[in-house]
Amino acid sequence: MKIVFATNNKHKLHEIRKITAGSMEILSLSEINCHEEIPETGATLEENALMKAQFIKDKFGFDCFADDTGLEVDALDGAPGVYSSRYAGEACDPQDNMDKILRVLQGERNRNARFRTVIALLLNGERHFFEGEIKGQIIEEKRGTAGFGYDPVFLPDGYKQTFAELGDDEKNKISHRAIATRKLVEFLLSN
Repeated sequence: MKIVFATNNKHKLHEIRKITAGSMEILSLSEINCHEEIPETGATLEENALMKAQFIKDKFGFDCFADDTGLEVDALDGAPGVYSSRYAGEACDPQDNMDKILRVLQGERNRNARFRTVIALLLNGERHFFEGEIKGQIIEEKRGTAGFGYDPVFLPDGYKQTFAELGDDEKNKISHRAIATRKLVEFLLSN
């Protein structure tokens, strides 16, 4: 089976390909000659994921899926959430985002957080959604070099290592994206 993953994020593409290895072929946007930025103006993870998938379906005609992921911090009333990738501003990078979250949480005792991924699938004219979530804590300083985004400051519940210390193989067994992707793959393979 071949399906398009509507993302320009090379880290996400690599992660999804590792998670789905052997079960399906994931086509990137460049492999379908899509080289433009896809708008992400939704107010929720669900809206953003669907918006990206719908863009590819409308413009290129492919059945596809897209995801949106947010880090939701209890002490920040669920922020940065849908704005996780631009938490420190539109022109920010992951380091800026991590620095801001560590600064904002400085002195905060409740550091509970969760990563949540929503995948929107457009297949045979129907919409399907798959969600994955992992709970943990935001630690007080960055640890580890693997992964991307907030991985160096996120310590998943039940672990002593951050996502960035666990490495891809271990992270891809337990992560929010892995949980949502497993649900997507099970659905695709059963239909």
